[in-house]
Amino acid sequence: MARAALIWAALIAAIAIPFAVAATSPLLAWRQPVYIVAGFAGVLAMALLLIQPLLIGGALPGLARPRGRRLHRWIGAALVAAVAVHVGALWITSPPDVVDALLFVSPTPFSAWGVIAMWAVFAAASLATFRRRLPLRPMVWRRAHAGLAIVVVVGSVVHAMLIDGTMGTLSKAALSLLALGTTLAVMARLRIWTAGRGRGR
Repeated sequence: MARAALIWAALIAAIAIPFAVAATSPLLAWRQPVYIVAGFAGVLAMALLLIQPLLIGGALPGLARPRGRRLHRWIGAALVAAVAVHVGALWITSPPDVVDALLFVSPTPFSAWGVIAMWAVFAAASLATFRRRLPLRPMVWRRAHAGLAIVVVVGSVVHAMLIDGTMGTLSKAALSLLALGTTLAVMARLRIWTAGRGRGR
């Protein structure tokens, strides 16, 4: 019980602190509500990136793998929604900037990483949605989904770290490192890239 409480407390703190820092950021002064919504949608997306591998790896107490996998799908849908709100709200505030980002002609380097992560999120979600209709072997599907997940996490982390945003440097770096490290650790433990090698020899 103590270990479970510690794990949940650590996860809540890892998510709550960036939200608290963003909510008290002076960068929000005089900003339009739609811009603030865009920013918090981005923070939420980063938080969900930390939760996703913990669910699929069965690392959260009380959420064993069958239940964790089902919740993983719902969190994935929430991630897609958060990204859509983030991009949609930015579109409302400045359509030309979003167009430049989508066309990869934006002068800000973080824009390209954000767009790459966005398309990877949509691709991973589509792959999960149409899994049963695709002629892919389970291992091939798992590796494709995992590969897209890595692109999502890496792209999101670089995107976030390059932005001088509301989360604050330390809280943003901590959440980014946790999301990236957890994703890689869970994939290594599940042997996604090594399972099945050597068979048939």
